[in-house]
Amino acid sequence: MESKKVIVFGSAGFLGSYVAQALTADGHHVRLFDVKQSHNILEGQEMIVGDITEQAAVAEAVKGCSVVYNFAGIADIGEANENPVKTCEINVLGCVNILEAAHIHDVKRFVFASSVYVYSESGAFYRASKQAAERFIEVYGEQFDIPYTILRYGSLYGRGADMRNGVYRMLKGAMTDGVIKYSGDGKALREYIHVADAAKLSVEILNPKYVNQHIVLTGQEKMRISDMVHMIQELLPGQKIEVEYKGDVSGPHYSVTPYAFTPRLGKKLVAPLYTDIGQGLLDCIHEIDEQRLAAENDDELVNIRYD
Repeated sequence: MESKKVIVFGSAGFLGSYVAQALTADGHHVRLFDVKQSHNILEGQEMIVGDITEQAAVAEAVKGCSVVYNFAGIADIGEANENPVKTCEINVLGCVNILEAAHIHDVKRFVFASSVYVYSESGAFYRASKQAAERFIEVYGEQFDIPYTILRYGSLYGRGADMRNGVYRMLKGAMTDGVIKYSGDGKALREYIHVADAAKLSVEILNPKYVNQHIVLTGQEKMRISDMVHMIQELLPGQKIEVEYKGDVSGPHYSVTPYAFTPRLGKKLVAPLYTDIGQGLLDCIHEIDEQRLAAENDDELVNIRYD
């Protein structure tokens, strides 16, 4: 594939950082943009610290780029419900600022990180923000001939996640407190995809055949939350792990399927080779254990200084 000048908004985030690395690995020239400094800046990448709600800064950042990835935004449903105005400002108006910059600078592809929640009546303000952003992208495409690809992700997991990620919360709770807490009854179905696999597919869609397409990236690992919990228990033998299902079963999350409200239909894209979820979870467990050991070493150094 021909090398392109690409900007990734939200490049310091969980998914955005993986996509930026995958783009560089594929030979593209990558510009990073986020409200905070990226920790893993690769050779050849350039970093801009900025805010997508500032239109002038966004327009300046897009200058010279032929491809735009918008992975910036509030991605946690709970956070979105607590801050609906902020969610609209970042997820919708921020996206429009990037779209306008893409229009001004004649960008050849606009790639957007959406969610399978756009199909659902669940997801509350987060879902609404993604639906609105998708529609703005489609209309900008129609009115200004901006080629786009909308990516609707399933449940991501992998190294580099934090407490906003469902799998990370379960693993962290199991390893730190011996308790996995989940709001619901455990019967909900999820389709898990390793973030590295999702990132590779997010680069593959630069192929012209994915222009003006809505692509579903949910992987091939479908299981109930209760099965995920049992898998974590088996991956941590010898450790007693309690499970607490609590709260509203329905809540803001879907239970069996996200498919209720139907926007533009999406085509599912899967990789021929993908990370087995058991292997992926083990890698996450190793990361959390490494973090624990590093924290313990830091504490020992502090104690030595003050002894």
